[in-house]
Amino acid sequence: MPGRDPGEPHRTATPLELLFDLCFVIAVAEASASLSTAVVAGHYATGSLRFALVFFTIWWAWMNFTWFASAYDPDDVPYRLTVLVQITGSLVLAAGVPRAFEDGDLRVVTLGYVVLRTSLAALWLRAARSDSRRRRTALRFAAGVTACQVGWTGVAFVPGSVRLPLILVMVVAEISVPVWAQSAGMTPWHPHHIGERYELFTLIVLGESVAAATKAVRGAFDVRQGAAGLYALAAGGLIVVFSMWWLYFSRPAHTLLATEYRAHRKRFVWAYGHFLVFASAAAEGAGLAAYAQVVAGGTGVPPVAAGAAVTVPLAVFLVTVWVLQVRPHRRRGPAEAAFPVVAVGVLAAARAPVPAVVAGLLVAALVALSTASDAGREEVSAMVSEVEDHFGGRAAAADQGGARLRGVQRLGGVGDLPRNQWRDAGVADAGPAGPAGGDVAGFREVEE
Repeated sequence: MPGRDPGEPHRTATPLELLFDLCFVIAVAEASASLSTAVVAGHYATGSLRFALVFFTIWWAWMNFTWFASAYDPDDVPYRLTVLVQITGSLVLAAGVPRAFEDGDLRVVTLGYVVLRTSLAALWLRAARSDSRRRRTALRFAAGVTACQVGWTGVAFVPGSVRLPLILVMVVAEISVPVWAQSAGMTPWHPHHIGERYELFTLIVLGESVAAATKAVRGAFDVRQGAAGLYALAAGGLIVVFSMWWLYFSRPAHTLLATEYRAHRKRFVWAYGHFLVFASAAAEGAGLAAYAQVVAGGTGVPPVAAGAAVTVPLAVFLVTVWVLQVRPHRRRGPAEAAFPVVAVGVLAAARAPVPAVVAGLLVAALVALSTASDAGREEVSAMVSEVEDHFGGRAAAADQGGARLRGVQRLGGVGDLPRNQWRDAGVADAGPAGPAGGDVAGFREVEE
């Protein structure tokens, strides 16, 4: 299982990777639905904390497999079978999410997570055997991942009163493994492949928000009370989701990965920072679903708290995308500066009568500003390219003519040549007098 070529042309996600993502949709949906239930029940802090922990296990297992597959992925039978075992682990993890939210029982989630991670450790051992250049790195990955799974297994059976500090220790240990392992040598990875994989997972988590808006519309048809509010929520929710998609995909990730984030440390910032992108997008769907239940009635959640469930994830998404995807492109202008300003406005929208509508209008305005700014830059860039092509072509023609002239000069100059032979020499006269003694100052170009 040798390392893949980082410059491999036309590298895209494989069908096995797409199946891997598809099965992770279930875990994301369970986490989003459980967070929505916690918000409706008024368990804001506890629900948010458990969502962060559960989503970390989902994201971390997905991310580590994604980077491994970009580096290796022979797509042979042993590899496929090992990945299918990982997929099984993701389904077990998803099955344990409701229990983790309801009573803090992490045993099923831990079981699924350990299956996921130990299967990946086996792939790292295989890479160590096949890739002698990066054997030390692969062995560090295998050892670090295995040690962490032993730690997680112990944490799952610790009493809940002392579990949180140990969980934080394990999270730090997990995110330290790639840093420690790759300090022994970098694994190969493909910028376009990684960019596409992250974009696909972004679509997965945004799909949860679309599902929440759909549920709101369905609820409006099923109940009479609050139907207008549910319609407004559905419309605002769709505008929010469409805008989130537009803003994230307005900057090509693979371009940044091949340039700005090619450096070791910066790449970790981009890869790890996407936890907030994915988690906030999934939480946005949970917030929309929770607010729909508040509008329909039957809950004791204050409107401001329900509004915050919609606006806080959106604000986190905007700031994170601004830091990771927008600023590194160094396109200075009002659109870039507007991201944090709009994020503050979105937070304030929690107190609005219909937070989703106000937040949707704000991010839609940001999309319009960003799109107009990009269109202006593209127009200017096209004009500059046209000018450069024009003058570059003339300069090339002049260089070609000068080269011909120098060849003639080496044969004795053009001053004594008849006028009808100047063109054959690659030179045109500047006027009736013609060139004098081979001096070509002020000559026009010869148009072949």
